[in-house]
Amino acid sequence: MSKTDNIFLVGPMGVGKSTIGKKLAKKLGKKFIDSDKEIEKKTGAAIHLIFDVEGEQGFREREYKLIEEVTHESNIVLATGGGAVLAESNRVILKERGIVIYLAGSPELLMKRTAHDHNRPLLETRDRLGKIKSLLNERQSLYTSVADLTLTIDKLSVKQILELVSDYLKTI
Repeated sequence: MSKTDNIFLVGPMGVGKSTIGKKLAKKLGKKFIDSDKEIEKKTGAAIHLIFDVEGEQGFREREYKLIEEVTHESNIVLATGGGAVLAESNRVILKERGIVIYLAGSPELLMKRTAHDHNRPLLETRDRLGKIKSLLNERQSLYTSVADLTLTIDKLSVKQILELVSDYLKTI
């Protein structure tokens, strides 16, 4: 398996990792995996319930195990959870086993996209925009540290993002 067989999408919640990941996998003839959806499938519980019962620590352990497992596969596009980069072990795995694309977005865009989504435990707060800014501030350097390619998606269409990724992949 070559590092270029797999593509891993990282970035904050609401940036479009799952949407882009599905379309990218289809375009490239790869299998799409959404880490959060896989965790829900394996546990039979929604992410917010896992957070309620096991806390963020319990969820992060499940996330690590899933990332460790699925990144051994070949020919995949993996959309990671927004906090997957918090664990150094995940960052190492992602860097070693695939091309990492960081989808970046402004706090305002992320706020708009997550405004009516109540399945994001970390955003269940009065000051959602403040929390988004805080999470971005905490994670920005981690996203950047693992990324082979960074795309700021605020003014890009899905089609443009797919073209930019495809163009990048042709250069490696």
